[in-house]
Amino acid sequence: MASKLIFWPQQASGTLGDEELLRFYLIARKLQSSQTQVLLQLRKHLEYPKQLDIWTDHGTDFCYESSSIQVNITCQNNFITELKILGDKSTKVGDFDGFAVVNQTLSENFSVDSFFVTLARLTSLRVLSLVSLGIWGPLPDKIHRLSSLEYLDLGSNFLFGSVPPKISTMVKLQTIKLDDNFFNETLPDQFDSLSNLIFLSLSNNRLKGPFPSSIRRISTLENLILSKNEISGRLPDLSSLSSLNVLDLSGNKLDSNLPALPRGLAMAFLSKNSFSSEIPMHYSLVNQLQHLDLSFNSLTGIPPAALFSLPNISYLNLASNMLSGSLPTHLHCGAKLSFVDISNNRLMGALPSCLSNESDKRVIKFDGNCLSTGAHGQHTESYCLEAVHMKRKEYGSKNVGILVGLIVGMLVIMVLLVVGFLVLCRRYCSRGISEQHLLHKAVKDHSARGFSSDILTNARYISGAVKLASQNLPVCRSFTFEELKEVTNNFDNSSFIGEGSYGKLYKGKLENGTQVAVRCLPSSKKYTNRNLKLRLDLLAKLRHPHLVCLLGHCIDCGGQDNYSVNKVFLIYEYVSNGNFRNHLSENTPGKSLNWSERLAVLIGVAKAVKFLHTGVIPGFFNNRLKTNNILLDEHQIAKLGDYGLSIISEEISNNERKQEDNKSWQMTILEDDVFSFGFMLIEAIVGPSVSARKGAFLRDELALLNSQDGQGKMVNPIVLATSSQESLSIVISIANKCLCTESWSRPSLEDVLWNLQYAAQVQATAENEQRFGNVIL
Repeated sequence: MASKLIFWPQQASGTLGDEELLRFYLIARKLQSSQTQVLLQLRKHLEYPKQLDIWTDHGTDFCYESSSIQVNITCQNNFITELKILGDKSTKVGDFDGFAVVNQTLSENFSVDSFFVTLARLTSLRVLSLVSLGIWGPLPDKIHRLSSLEYLDLGSNFLFGSVPPKISTMVKLQTIKLDDNFFNETLPDQFDSLSNLIFLSLSNNRLKGPFPSSIRRISTLENLILSKNEISGRLPDLSSLSSLNVLDLSGNKLDSNLPALPRGLAMAFLSKNSFSSEIPMHYSLVNQLQHLDLSFNSLTGIPPAALFSLPNISYLNLASNMLSGSLPTHLHCGAKLSFVDISNNRLMGALPSCLSNESDKRVIKFDGNCLSTGAHGQHTESYCLEAVHMKRKEYGSKNVGILVGLIVGMLVIMVLLVVGFLVLCRRYCSRGISEQHLLHKAVKDHSARGFSSDILTNARYISGAVKLASQNLPVCRSFTFEELKEVTNNFDNSSFIGEGSYGKLYKGKLENGTQVAVRCLPSSKKYTNRNLKLRLDLLAKLRHPHLVCLLGHCIDCGGQDNYSVNKVFLIYEYVSNGNFRNHLSENTPGKSLNWSERLAVLIGVAKAVKFLHTGVIPGFFNNRLKTNNILLDEHQIAKLGDYGLSIISEEISNNERKQEDNKSWQMTILEDDVFSFGFMLIEAIVGPSVSARKGAFLRDELALLNSQDGQGKMVNPIVLATSSQESLSIVISIANKCLCTESWSRPSLEDVLWNLQYAAQVQATAENEQRFGNVIL
């Protein structure tokens, strides 16, 4: 049912009462709450433009707001299918450098990535037009999530970088308009997958590199506009574009011969390039041609006479080339020809009669030639002959220069390669092993391992995010082994908490009364004392509200030399409320968390992992995420433990490894965290029993969560009772993506975090609607 067609139900015994009828009408026309929330978030992302003042709150009936030039929304089946917003921010800046511009772009707080992640929530969107809104930044690959899109217009903004290659996966696209932006990379060469594309326009950008050959294979393309860019090189044969009507490549740096054109072409704009051939004779066979502009190139020879007499030609501009020779006196002009410009060439002889009689119906321009017309503005024949001779000589010299340049360039490159090779050999051979080798290189010596010493010691490798995250958190310090014995009562069994793959854990108390947890890591001889201190210092810099705070560390050399390490101890804050897994089972009703509380925990952990991935340089990726590594404090604030330990301990329990599905865990370091987080999401939905059957669950049962019947059988009863269907579905969807077997299709932690926050907002909205539903009705 389209949003603007309401069908009124009838009772068996008659018409519904007025009150029931009004209630049905309000429900039938109401936009999905998630769609409304996306629109309000988009308004916030766009920094509340005046065009969207009508978007005020969840009570706004967006589908029934009157359309205007600035804003238009179309809905179908209570989902948004068309969104058009026209702003007033001009792209006329002198030199945009990729940063926010006051009063022209959105502010520096704007995130183009987050904006498109939000936009992708409009899954039924078919038409999207966001013009002159000051959107700035590189257009993210995430745009491909708008898989239903047929019309895309992001013109007159401040988008830069490359056109994302994944746009080629949006196979329903018919129109792409990215004009008047600042794209400054090469065009992707996968356009041929867009089998429905009709209109492609990226004019007035800074695109460079070659013309994408894949465009030639889009048989549906009718309009191709790439003018005012820096596209260079050879323009290929375009005759295969059988549906093409308009071709505009003017204002680029194309320097090949003129290409073959499709027979059905109506308008061709190829001016202001560096085409250097003669005008091909087959241009005279393009009978549908109405407008041809070849001005400001380096075209030579005599223009084909039949070009002037094409049946539909009305505009012909050949000005400012190197055309030479004499036009035939019997030249015939087509009946529709109303404008001809052959000025500033090297044409000689008499002007044909059909071009010599200018009238109200035909404008002729021929100044700057050597024509014998007796009119002003013509050069002598010797001028044209000399100019043609000089041009040919210049062209020959240019070819020789290019050849010499290539030879010299190749020699220089060879010399540089040899010198570089010798320098590298000398550098690396003298050290024995490079300090650049990163984690997980097993070398039994006393050299720096994993991270180089420069990275481990230099504070500039830690980003500003660390300083922000570390506010109000205690400073990490060194402890002596004697202090730890006193803290843990000499590591008495009464202080013992448990043991995992990273060693034993003890509870203790500092002199000031602070409760701590002391982790005793397995002994290892692969790091020197000095190198281990550098690693611990780097670990100590990790500060975030959702990370268990590292209060200190202790290196026990056992009274031996400075090169041997006997034991390593890490002293953490003690988190008193147990781990996340213990709060997921319905068998412990006093502790079990409802859906909103589980989402809050997962959001906190996602923030912490995102920080570990992107907030520090180099990032910490192998964090072995598990629900029993997530601790809750007395306020139910989630804190991730045992993070980043891979840089000081690579010992992982073989028994634990054997219990896990090897196929599921054979992935890169970064993907390991994303995959593990996805499994934690499933565990939060289904319950802790999942952890015991990880591999089998992924293979045989995960698909059941995509149906309501399957959810009824598998989802934890507390989650079922306290979650809205939409919020639960959002988390199941992102969990499926995290657990995807193709590594390239897994989301980033930022995507995971956004989806969880969005699910929490949807859940809060549903709870509010349920709480006040009776009052409203």
